Amino acid sequence: MGRRSRKRGLSEAPAADSEKPSARTPQPKPDPAARRRARLDEAPKPPWAPVPLTEICIFVGIIVIGVALLGGSPRGLLIGFGLALIVIATLELCLREHLAGYRSHSVLISACSAVILVLPLALLTGLSKILLLGAAALFFGLLWWFLRNLFRNRSGGMSWRA
Repeated sequence: MGRRSRKRGLSEAPAADSEKPSARTPQPKPDPAARRRARLDEAPKPPWAPVPLTEICIFVGIIVIGVALLGGSPRGLLIGFGLALIVIATLELCLREHLAGYRSHSVLISACSAVILVLPLALLTGLSKILLLGAAALFFGLLWWFLRNLFRNRSGGMSWRA
């Protein structure tokens, strides 16, 4: 067999009795806690741990939107309530996971926060759309940078984790 068929890096080089270090030194194994793939048992528990309140809120929000689409009388109100319920429950889960260093949700949290900031400004003031878009982009960028650094500190140096 030729050189290419051998697996490289899996076997350690034989220990030499000479003083000079070998070119191949075994790499230290990464810490199991610092893996890129987060396990389900590492997920942060909510304060209401035995009750799946987040999942119930998302499910109720989907049902409310379904009722509104099938012919509920105040359609706009029901759709708005269902979407608000889903968004609030999703943001709660994302914040809990992000702040615990379990998974990074910095883009989602920053985008939702920018929309939450700009939506009342657009409805209550007469600011131009360009100015509102610039404010949202600036707020998004600053918050994303802050949340990314916060996650890096909480997760042991990783900037993202799936």
